[in-house]
Amino acid sequence: MTDQKDSGKLNTKWGIVLVLILIIAGGSLYAAKTADFGQDQTALINEPFFEVKTGPLTISVSESGTIQAKEMVILKSEVEGRSTILSLVPEGTEVKKGDLLVELDASSMVDQSIAQKIAVQNATAAYVRARENLAVVENQAKSDVELAELNLQFAKEDLSKYRDGEYPKLLKEAQSKITLASETLVKATEDLKWSRILFDKKYLSQTKLQEQELTAHKAKTDLELAKADLDLLVDYTYQRQINQLESDFNQAEMAFEREQRKARASVIDASADLYAKEAQLLQETSRLKKLEEQIQKAKIFAPTDGLVIYASSAKSNRRGNEEPLAEGQEVHEREELIYLPTTSSVKAEIKLHESNLDKVSLGLPARVTLDAVPGKEYLAKVTKISPLPDAQSVWLNPDLKVYTTEVDINGDAEELRTGMSCRVEILIDHYNQAKYVPIQSVIRVDGEPTVYVHQGDSFQPKKIETGLDNNRMIHVLAGLSDGEKVWLTPPLKVGGKAEGERANGISEQESELLKNAGEQQAGSEPSARENGNRGRDQSGPPGEGERRERPRGEGGRGGDQPGGGMGGGDRQRAEGQGGPGGPGGGPGNIDPERAQAMRERFQNMSPEERENMRKQWEARRQGQG
Repeated sequence: MTDQKDSGKLNTKWGIVLVLILIIAGGSLYAAKTADFGQDQTALINEPFFEVKTGPLTISVSESGTIQAKEMVILKSEVEGRSTILSLVPEGTEVKKGDLLVELDASSMVDQSIAQKIAVQNATAAYVRARENLAVVENQAKSDVELAELNLQFAKEDLSKYRDGEYPKLLKEAQSKITLASETLVKATEDLKWSRILFDKKYLSQTKLQEQELTAHKAKTDLELAKADLDLLVDYTYQRQINQLESDFNQAEMAFEREQRKARASVIDASADLYAKEAQLLQETSRLKKLEEQIQKAKIFAPTDGLVIYASSAKSNRRGNEEPLAEGQEVHEREELIYLPTTSSVKAEIKLHESNLDKVSLGLPARVTLDAVPGKEYLAKVTKISPLPDAQSVWLNPDLKVYTTEVDINGDAEELRTGMSCRVEILIDHYNQAKYVPIQSVIRVDGEPTVYVHQGDSFQPKKIETGLDNNRMIHVLAGLSDGEKVWLTPPLKVGGKAEGERANGISEQESELLKNAGEQQAGSEPSARENGNRGRDQSGPPGEGERRERPRGEGGRGGDQPGGGMGGGDRQRAEGQGGPGGPGGGPGNIDPERAQAMRERFQNMSPEERENMRKQWEARRQGQG
């Protein structure tokens, strides 16, 4: 099956190359014919033309889009990481508030919650121990500080006691001993004197005299000892005792300060440990609470009544690569799962190309049609235009800028469902009486819009003034009259210019490169020659006829269709346009948005880059040949 598809694509590509060669040959032939414009006037008469007329003209922009609920509740997965869907309510089910919609696998979280409960209990026990330890440390610190303070007080009192009490007393005692010893010595000396007198007169014995001498000597010795004790007390004992007591006081003072600091440090350590255990307890409790919440969030209930719409179904209409929501599928956190429309009001969401931004504004009326509801149109209006281009489209194709635009559908449309494909036509302006010509008949010569008008046996260039277009017809403000016939396939080389220009200002050779690049991107799309060869020499009022979308590059229908005329199969533009056609006219197998983006990218290239692109294209073409 794959080989058949690849073979079909290869055949299509070779068909595109063949068409491109025919286009180049046809372009070269017409370039030669227009270089000598007067040599073959009769042949020009057979070229397709369009007769200028005045009639109703509608300027609009048409885009495909998707129906969305105007107001809806978006239910997302709030379970962290990835989880598996265990049960899922069927899509399209009418649910009531509180009904179970989705159940995610929470078995691993249940196991974690059991282990977390144990961690919470351990953290609680550690917190209680730290709290009690703080109380013990505070009590012990208080006791140690009080004891140190008491020792300091005692040391201070001992110092004061000795200096102000004991020392004066000892000093007085020493002085008293000296006084007493002095008096004793005086008495003993006097007694000895009289004893000697009595001894000389033989009134006293030798023994008694010796006793008196001994007493006097003892009194003298006692006096000397008393004086020595006083000197020792004043010069040594007092100073040593004062130094010792002052040192004891200083030591007690420093011990008191140490105990204070130690007490504060112990209390701070115990407090920090308590705070750490408390924080750990709070953390473990928070984890347990979070796990319990995650387990609860594994079951998603309906917050309101509504119709269940899978988010994947709605997104698949926009991206086409969204995996359908189903049981057993893995979903990640914050992934949209289910949409619950809260009202029957709907809107259409389209992607508006940047080239149409200047035409479309808020409040413009629109018409919405759906293949699911054939034959019915819904009135709507533009309510929102995104200020920035769609990020996904920019990522897929940096050269393509589209802006998400919302169109509110008037009234209730209960038959419309979210995700339905639709076609939105935004009505920009309407003229009851306006002159118009097909947009492919207008080229730019020296930067001014120009058409080729049938005069006699030839077509002559004529400058005109143009207004808005609807990608099929362009409003002619001045320069043409009713009944004039304009050439639908004007030449690319005119007025002595080395290379002719279309309205976009790209030369014939550059247009060939663009067409080649576009056909390579288009892949297996139908060629311009196959789609453009329809509807020859036909015309009609603009804005009428079939509204169904034609394939890109298809010519206009016959009958009274605007832009009717030669389908363009006999003559393709070198810039990749399909032949002149009606509503389907335009680039052969490139949609207008892609072609416009390619033109803008090519115009921004330097001459060297354009030359390199041309060489690559020629080398590729020769390699395929």
